[in-house]
Amino acid sequence: MKVSLPSGNVILSWNDQSNITLLYYMKYVRSFTGGLFIVLVMTACLETYKSNTSFDLQGHRGCRGLYPENTIPAFLNAVNLGVNTLELDVVITGDSNVLISHEPFFAHDISTGPSNNPVTQDNERQHNIYEMTMDEVEQYDVGLKTHHGFPHQKKIRVTKPLLHTMIDSVERWVSAKGLPMPCYNIEIKRVPENDNVFHPDMERYVQLVLNEVYASDIQQRTVIQSFDIETLQHVHESDSTLKIALLVSSNDDVKQALQELGFKPEFLSPHYALVTPEIAKMTREKGMLLVPWTVNDPADMERLISVGIDGLITDYPDRYLQLVKENQ
Repeated sequence: MKVSLPSGNVILSWNDQSNITLLYYMKYVRSFTGGLFIVLVMTACLETYKSNTSFDLQGHRGCRGLYPENTIPAFLNAVNLGVNTLELDVVITGDSNVLISHEPFFAHDISTGPSNNPVTQDNERQHNIYEMTMDEVEQYDVGLKTHHGFPHQKKIRVTKPLLHTMIDSVERWVSAKGLPMPCYNIEIKRVPENDNVFHPDMERYVQLVLNEVYASDIQQRTVIQSFDIETLQHVHESDSTLKIALLVSSNDDVKQALQELGFKPEFLSPHYALVTPEIAKMTREKGMLLVPWTVNDPADMERLISVGIDGLITDYPDRYLQLVKENQ
């Protein structure tokens, strides 16, 4: 649907790729037009936001702004809020378990060691998960320390979970509650220079993760994402039916990263500051979905919605949902 002012200038566009663009322009339209047209616009916005299926709201590390990151309580809270996709990171333990963790070590800003021994910035890399058994991993708490970046997180005693344990917990929870089954956006945290130091070599790393995905039978609802081009190429070669998301850091060039990848991923996920109308247009033309990370400011959410994103990754899914509520 396109709507024009009497002058013929098209000010609104409604389509599958950017079907909530209308929200951004409501105030703009109100200043130029009369009551009946405003009713049309507001009704369209309301109907769009009633369905989450057209916008991929992803809870970053569960919902890091609200609960300790990458923990089962964070993921359960995220699905309770209504996210479509659980975004998470995986590393490998010394006994070849796939563990949910952003770093391959216990980071000082979230971790407390066994017997309440402190983990510091100076010694955190010595707490190498790839050198630990799962029994040793479970001696660390990652939910009681106050995170300086997220002071309002709920404080709970909790440990890093195995990937299959989290999936099982979430699937049972949503089934019991009658909630929609979520998708999983799993980031493989491979860094080439860390091969066989903080994680296995790339091929073994990928295979361990994919084995867990297949064992949990969630491959149809799973996206594999990474900043590492070689990892994504190997996943694509191993199983071309799996959906891929190319992560692009704030310091990189989006077009160059796509060129290096060598195939079209289903998702393009750049740092949100890289998203421009040009990038959104290119993504649509190539038939990819644009889901930037990590968007926490409602003003940034509105700007990105106006550009035409297909979803967003956020530490605060509640802020996006509040934005929806306010504009209804």
